Amino acid sequence: MRPLPIAASLALLLATFAVTAQESTTAPAPAAAPAVAAAMPAAAALTGDSSRGKGLVYTCKGCHGLTGYKNAYPSYHVPMIGGQSETYLRNALGEYRTGKRKHPTMQAQAESFSEQDIADIAAYLSSLKK
Repeated sequence: MRPLPIAASLALLLATFAVTAQESTTAPAPAAAPAVAAAMPAAAALTGDSSRGKGLVYTCKGCHGLTGYKNAYPSYHVPMIGGQSETYLRNALGEYRTGKRKHPTMQAQAESFSEQDIADIAAYLSSLKK
């Protein structure tokens, strides 16, 4: 048994529940996917707060922060996202959120984020040096 992938998966699962629980007390549940897709153009107008985004990426580091990490499902190299373009990050999270991009973990993560969360995460990650 490999303890690191199991621990990373458990941490991600727990963090997802924590974020979901926090959002359920502060914001209404997201509407169906078509409503999310309709809201996507408005997201580009949001200004991201990189200091808030820094606090939101703690779950991202479990996979994206480990050099050379390979995800267990599906088995592939997990890309480093620090220093990536803000537009790319917003689009990618939006596509995971609507189901256009397929990956169970990323879809679950993206579905738990509000439009402002996505803007904040993209602002923070894009500010990092590659």
